[in-house]
Amino acid sequence: MNSIKQHIKRTFYYSIFPKSLYVSIAFIGLLFLFVVGSTTTLKAQKSFGQDRAGTEGFQFTKIPVDPRSAAMGNSNMADAMDGSSLYWNPALSAETNGSEFMVSHTEYVAGIQQDYFSYIQRINSYAIGVSVQYLGSGDIMETTEFQPFGTGRIFSTHHMAAGLSVAQKVTDLFSYGLSFKYLLEKVEEIQYQSGAIDFGFAYRVGDTGLRFAVGINNFGLDATPEGTTSRESLDGLKEIVPETNTSLPTRFHIGAAYDLVKNQQNKVILTAQVTNPSDNAEQLNIGAEYSFMDQFYLRTGYEFGQLERRMPSLGGGVAVPFAGRTLKADYAYTRFERLGQIHRIGVRVSL
Repeated sequence: MNSIKQHIKRTFYYSIFPKSLYVSIAFIGLLFLFVVGSTTTLKAQKSFGQDRAGTEGFQFTKIPVDPRSAAMGNSNMADAMDGSSLYWNPALSAETNGSEFMVSHTEYVAGIQQDYFSYIQRINSYAIGVSVQYLGSGDIMETTEFQPFGTGRIFSTHHMAAGLSVAQKVTDLFSYGLSFKYLLEKVEEIQYQSGAIDFGFAYRVGDTGLRFAVGINNFGLDATPEGTTSRESLDGLKEIVPETNTSLPTRFHIGAAYDLVKNQQNKVILTAQVTNPSDNAEQLNIGAEYSFMDQFYLRTGYEFGQLERRMPSLGGGVAVPFAGRTLKADYAYTRFERLGQIHRIGVRVSL
């Protein structure tokens, strides 16, 4: 008799308050805990995090590669179900709708440019992906304390991460993935090489529209310098042989995403992500995306813990049919207080 009463009571509650409302309240509560907890941690770790800044190499691997995530405040670690999944969370590559090709370009600060390429091939419940992230400084004029207006020498820096990823969609609710990466940094005639592993998993909470993801990026060995360079000194030209190894900027992510609105015409996605880097204080990122008819997109987001950020990121996209496929073009705008504005463009093709 009591079980019948409890069943009637639950049925009555859910008839008045839809299940989606409870999930929305749960996600907002989770987001509130993210904000409060991370803000407290950020304050506690602020000085310690700044002390760790600049202590590790391969910093280019922390620069977002795609306009969608950048526009959403780099918060979609649980919602990157496209070619950017190989950068954020390889587990999500198994959640893509078929195979996908992606290419993006970033106009970074001081004339620095970054390019990203990825391809994902779905094979039943598995996904195999390849990706390349490349950042180049362009030409840099060398200056010294003896020749502050330039020595006449021009040099550049090159940074590359190439990865091979494997993921599996175990069930409709759970997937996992692993990436093996080769990292290279070359400054003048000196280069650093190393290997790294990215690992992540993703979980859907039934049909509620709520999903979680956890991942680790850049877990690997220290890199040893190779090569030599020269510098002018009071005793003439002096050859310099670097001896200090550099470690990788390992990052731990935990993220959540929720479909706040989802119907045939309108969709609204909310995202939140906490990042714990090995060389800085924790960061909290939040974002949102609105789409109309799965063809037009508007996005925004914000990063807490970034001292240079003073305004939210903005962006948008469009999806159009192309040669029997779906072509998606995205754009993102980010502005930093002193570093200036950053523009990102990208193209995705579902195969």
